[in-house]
Amino acid sequence: MKRDFIRLSDCTEGEIESLLKRSIDLKAGADRSKCPLIGRSVGLLFEKPSTRTRVSFEVAIYQLGGQALYLSPKEIQIGRGETVSDTARVLSRYLSAIVLRTNSHRTVEEFASSASVPVINGLSDLHHPCQALADLMTILEAKGRMKGIRLGFVGDGNNVANSLIEAAARAGIDLTLACPEGYEPSSEVLAAARHDARGTIRVVRDPVEAARDADALYTDVWVSMGQEGETDRRKATFRPFQVNNVLLRHAKSDVIVLHCLPAHRGEEITDEVIDGSRSVVFDQAENRLHTEKAILEFLVT
Repeated sequence: MKRDFIRLSDCTEGEIESLLKRSIDLKAGADRSKCPLIGRSVGLLFEKPSTRTRVSFEVAIYQLGGQALYLSPKEIQIGRGETVSDTARVLSRYLSAIVLRTNSHRTVEEFASSASVPVINGLSDLHHPCQALADLMTILEAKGRMKGIRLGFVGDGNNVANSLIEAAARAGIDLTLACPEGYEPSSEVLAAARHDARGTIRVVRDPVEAARDADALYTDVWVSMGQEGETDRRKATFRPFQVNNVLLRHAKSDVIVLHCLPAHRGEEITDEVIDGSRSVVFDQAENRLHTEKAILEFLVT
């Protein structure tokens, strides 16, 4: 039976631990000569532009011996009205797996229900599970553990926050999210994660409360793709939620700082923080490559 990677809660705690162990081994150079995807092709169907997701998946597929095919909706028939289901059924006849980066999470779910090969959510409006797995790997590398880690998230309760909630629930991380009123994470995601969480998950209004005694502090952009029409209102709302050196003083002295990138420097995070000694942002970006290799191995081979 085929498996998909649509949201992090699709995986058990044990599967996430295995994926993280494999990711760390791959980063260290394990099985460098093995090519488990040799003779296989993986499609990348992206409705949104990308730097890290596209490049990391293309490199991951190549390093595993496979072929990556980038598919823009403008270049295939889905852009001219072919249904999601028909596209999924046809591409399944050619490809060994499909990575989707879509505007709507419903598209990912519909595609996966029709595809006969594994489908990976490379980003939707509701979830970003590949990013969350790389986040867990980065915390594990930097802190040597996940259970009991105090993680603060400051900013918009968006797709990154939703997947981080599911990651924290599975890993036993104590997560506090500071979001302005009206910008909270999905209530459905929160309720489901709290039901099974091995740690605490809280949503607060004060960024200082999220940062207080934190082992790790995370932020994301205030204006995501597709929200450009709300730029002025969002900047005004989120201005008190900037991650800067003043906020870092409330965290532990050895706090690490995470950001999924791209960063709007001077808005959600300052140059001093993202380029500072506590930042693991670029390790976090690199870890997308290693975790995605582990995901592809897990689903396809």
